Amino acid sequence: MPFTTSAGWIGWVGWLAGLALTAFGLAPTASADQGDAPVQWARPAGAGQGPLVVAHRGASGHAPENTLAAADAADRLGTTWVETDVQRTADGELVLVHDTTLARTTNVEQVFPDRAPWNVSDFTAAEIARLDAGSWFGEEFAGEPVPTLARFLDRLARNDQRLLLEIKAPHLYPGIEADILAELSAKGWPGEQHPGERLVVQSFDAGSVRTVHELAPELETGFIGTPAVADIPAYATWADQINPRHRDLTADYVARIQAAEGPHGRPVEVHTWTVDDGPTARAVADLGVDGIISNFPDVVRAALDG
Repeated sequence: MPFTTSAGWIGWVGWLAGLALTAFGLAPTASADQGDAPVQWARPAGAGQGPLVVAHRGASGHAPENTLAAADAADRLGTTWVETDVQRTADGELVLVHDTTLARTTNVEQVFPDRAPWNVSDFTAAEIARLDAGSWFGEEFAGEPVPTLARFLDRLARNDQRLLLEIKAPHLYPGIEADILAELSAKGWPGEQHPGERLVVQSFDAGSVRTVHELAPELETGFIGTPAVADIPAYATWADQINPRHRDLTADYVARIQAAEGPHGRPVEVHTWTVDDGPTARAVADLGVDGIISNFPDVVRAALDG
């Protein structure tokens, strides 16, 4: 199905999404005395109280990053939201790799010794499919492939997980935003009744995030970084989330972001990264963040629940 934002299509998928929300206990919340007041949607949260916990590159403290094994590890730990990074191959396939080269997380130097510097964009999807993306992490993951975005979406759907998708280095891949939206649409991911219930697209590149918002205003988007306080209202016209690293946060800065109204009429959220220990998790939770992104989501959740 081609990507579209027509009112008819959105209405149809919204009806289906509504059925799914009801089936999984994610229906909008309303009090008995609301009368005709607008129903407010409650974003699905993780177990326990406090910020949402997101598995960074999958549960990458437990399995090789950005792989199906990492998504499955997050699932076994009860972590619903998974963050991952997407890039594009030489022949236009979308694959999940964090670095712009394949050297750190695959055996590309052994398989293709004469192809330095082993940029993702210099290899075809078939060539990347030959690589081992697991052995560097542990022998038990030997042969784990670099997944395509399509395969990863299928795995998340099977696990009933949700996706925080980072567009990595979009300046290297002109038009990648439209490619990503087409892939998401083909897999049925944009059909959300409420933006952000299942999918958020983010990037360090403000122009790329704005492009996603312009192409698909019904989706929720996030900017990774720490804009000046004076610039927050401008960012809030196209970003539902502003996601700084945890060392850049103060309670006042978090409150300033959340005081802005995002493009979907809700307060802009703050999801911070990368927090891997209990004391830091509790400290940033005390600052009022909406989400914590972690390689060890189990450690963060235990600290927040303790």
